Amino acid sequence: MESESITELMAVLILQLGIIFFAVRFFGSFVKKLGIPQVLGELAAGIIIGPYALGAVKLPGFPHGIFPLETASIAVSTELYAFATVASIILLFVSGLETNIKLFLRYSFAGSVISTGGVAASFVAGALAGMVVFNASFMDPRCLFLGTLITANSLGIVARLLSDQKKMDTPEGVTILAASVFDDVLSIIVLAIVLGIISVVTGAAQSAANLAPQILLIAGKVFGIWLGFVFLGLLLSKKIAAFLKMFKNTIVFSVLALGIAMILAGIFEKHGLAMIIGAYIAGLSLSKTDIAPVIHERIKGIYEFFVPVFFAVMGMMVNIRHIADPGVLAFGAVFTGAAIFAKLIGCGSPALLFGFNLKGALRIGLGMAPRGEMTLIIAGIGIIIGVLDQQTFAVLVLLILLTTLVVPPFLNLMLKLSGSGTRKPVKNEDIESMTWDFQSSVVADLVVNKIFADLRDEGFYVQVMNFDKGFCQARKDDISINIRENEDAVTIETGKTDMPFVKTVVYEVIVELYETIQKLKDSSDPQKLKKDLIDADGRTSVNLLSCIHPDCILINMKGETKEEIITELVDMLDAQGKIMYRDMVLLDVIERENTMSTGMSHGIAMPHAKTDGVEEFAVAVGIKKEGMEFGAIDGEKSRLFILAVSPKKMTGPHIQFLAAISALLRESVLREEIINAETPQAAAELLHSRNKKSG
Repeated sequence: MESESITELMAVLILQLGIIFFAVRFFGSFVKKLGIPQVLGELAAGIIIGPYALGAVKLPGFPHGIFPLETASIAVSTELYAFATVASIILLFVSGLETNIKLFLRYSFAGSVISTGGVAASFVAGALAGMVVFNASFMDPRCLFLGTLITANSLGIVARLLSDQKKMDTPEGVTILAASVFDDVLSIIVLAIVLGIISVVTGAAQSAANLAPQILLIAGKVFGIWLGFVFLGLLLSKKIAAFLKMFKNTIVFSVLALGIAMILAGIFEKHGLAMIIGAYIAGLSLSKTDIAPVIHERIKGIYEFFVPVFFAVMGMMVNIRHIADPGVLAFGAVFTGAAIFAKLIGCGSPALLFGFNLKGALRIGLGMAPRGEMTLIIAGIGIIIGVLDQQTFAVLVLLILLTTLVVPPFLNLMLKLSGSGTRKPVKNEDIESMTWDFQSSVVADLVVNKIFADLRDEGFYVQVMNFDKGFCQARKDDISINIRENEDAVTIETGKTDMPFVKTVVYEVIVELYETIQKLKDSSDPQKLKKDLIDADGRTSVNLLSCIHPDCILINMKGETKEEIITELVDMLDAQGKIMYRDMVLLDVIERENTMSTGMSHGIAMPHAKTDGVEEFAVAVGIKKEGMEFGAIDGEKSRLFILAVSPKKMTGPHIQFLAAISALLRESVLREEIINAETPQAAAELLHSRNKKSG
């Protein structure tokens, strides 16, 4: 019976996880298209499918719903919460791994003071709000936890805005980034201290005189443990990395690095500290090692698997009826206002002492105001130890939603205002920008990757911003360089005095790549390679050629030149609404054709290109029975033309299609039947019917 019970539990857990994966991806992608952070979509997914909403709907085999309500404190099953706990460890390990230690130590004196002011003001504001709502003392665990919850900001949201407005390298931008790093660290330290204080306050009844020394002792102990482990981790980081490298395989040592984070998380939890503190320290310790980017890349799949589950489970703990409660809405609005005001005052006031004017101070205060992932993680801890109830948790969800949706537009407006944010001009405001247009996204990718490598060799710390694809920062001492790749072009911004260095780097990169490409030209002959492209044994499938439609087949083509043939095919796709920008598609296809002819053998030509002129893969087929000169490798006239176009950034079967159609048309009987087809429908049927036989 016990075995059957366990089997049943596991079956339900697997089903729940499968539903969660689909829900978080759907809602995450949906809100992302609306310009809303993906994490909010994942949180909303949990609310909608959770035990307080659709999860409680009775279904055959599930009398209490697929996600039944378990307990008042933890709405989900222990098994599902265990997955969320593992996910929180992975999330904090990666956060520690991504922490820029050099920025943390070298560039952030002003940021550290500003962050400390914001954390202190937020903690006091949150605790005072708790005193009013709960009618309790400042040292009440609920008040302490409310204060802790709003100490950390959401770096991802703000960094995206700074990047979009090209303010990442301004004094305000650098200060916000530096302060945000400290915010995460300080919030974890505050959490550790508060957990220690709560353990004393909730212990045996004691007099206030005896309680105060114990609280100071536990706070000092926790702070000492935190600093001690961080110091040891950073001191031994290279030895830890060397130990992991002994396993050779990058996947193996990356997983073992995560294992170290879990071991440390377990040790911290056993000693009365939160697991996430140990996980963060593990990531922080490895962040400055050379294997940090390797670990980050190798555990990306594990991160994408687990972390959305965490946010969904957090959403499941929200009773949707509580959110609609007038009292919760009122408290949420007031609490959110207090949280924003605390950062404006706590961060903006110290900024005035570091040379910022009122405009710059407001930008910094607003930049530190959004709350996100860290608030949810700490709230989850509060739920599990019984400090927070469902109503308070709903208030926190409202806080995250409101600060994430309301603050960015105001920050965006402040960033767009002209004028300096500092009282005196600074070097970084004297920015110079240069753009290199390589007329090829492939070449641009090669150049950017080589620039990254050369800058790292020069001792720069290069940080690729994953929230804004194609943008990165490089820093060394007081030199700051912004690099942005936009399709075919690369734009670099830096101080005027540093631009000569940047020009030299780009020049050396281009020279090296030019020599490399020249060697490639000397060692390879594309014309010889093209002869092997048509392979009778090539793979075809029904799906690959199903994109050929009769309304995109032209039986009697009129063109007498390459350009005319390609124009006819592009115009046919345009007439059928298959492309967005006709001229762009035509230009890109002709440009690809001019690079090297797509005339194959046996009367076949396959002009093609990747272009920004289409949103999805599209195919046009043209037939010219008498044929025309298209530069075929066998010297024969081309009679059957297949045009294929797809988006530049598309991950799809562009090359697979070209290989499949080549293999299919190698059969001479089929080729002649298609060329002599009397109607577009007949030609399409020949391709599809023969394709099914091949597939």
